[in-house]
Amino acid sequence: MVRVRDLSFRRGERVIFDGLDLDIRRGAVTAVMGPSGTGKTTLLKLITGQLRPDAGRVEVGGVAVHELDKSALYRLRRRMGMLFQSGALLTDLNVFDNVAYPLREHTDLSPSLLRKLVLLKLEAVGLRGARALMPSELSGGMARRVALARAIALDPEMILYDEPFTGQDPISMGALVSLIRQLNDAANLTSVLVSHDVAETTRIADHVYLISHGRVVAQGSPAEIAAERSTWVRQFMDGEADGPVHFHYPGPSLAEDLLSRGGR
Repeated sequence: MVRVRDLSFRRGERVIFDGLDLDIRRGAVTAVMGPSGTGKTTLLKLITGQLRPDAGRVEVGGVAVHELDKSALYRLRRRMGMLFQSGALLTDLNVFDNVAYPLREHTDLSPSLLRKLVLLKLEAVGLRGARALMPSELSGGMARRVALARAIALDPEMILYDEPFTGQDPISMGALVSLIRQLNDAANLTSVLVSHDVAETTRIADHVYLISHGRVVAQGSPAEIAAERSTWVRQFMDGEADGPVHFHYPGPSLAEDLLSRGGR
């Protein structure tokens, strides 16, 4: 479904990706994991055409996303759903209207059919009874599920999840984990899950990519990743404080800084 080859991207002098290669298999849940700041969300923006690579190719369904004009890019995006890290619900619309929004924007459905579709999407995430509530009346877990119902409103082929488990309590997190797997299998979706929540992500992923310093450092099934003996992989997967990923941001030694006459 997604093919990334020799991808390079930088922000100013900072290199985000340096020759990145990965494949997202159709019908599978593929996880992209790594420490904060490794470009996981940036990768989603490159897949959806919000950003353009400095070099290399990003293809969705065999189409190079970065080569599309605006109208073609919008048509491609209708085949994708996006669950934003914050949920990004429209605060002045209730639950029903948040889920109905993409249907009203992109279709000419009758009010009766639109209502039925919205109720079906809310039923899928367990919130049909909450359709009249405003976003301010929702818990964090409920808001994330409403955002998921909106993401599937147009029956996309692929859903991109940007840190879906952030800030969730254990019950809400468990519900989201189950929903992502069930929706993927029931609707034959392709799911791209960006996260640094190891236990929850590896429970439902078919394939895992670990990225660092702009490249894939390990990939495989969750079982294969669990058996990987690389010190970097073990530090990340086991949450170890000491290892290749340093606690301190690069800079001069503390003694040099303390003795320096510089202002900052």
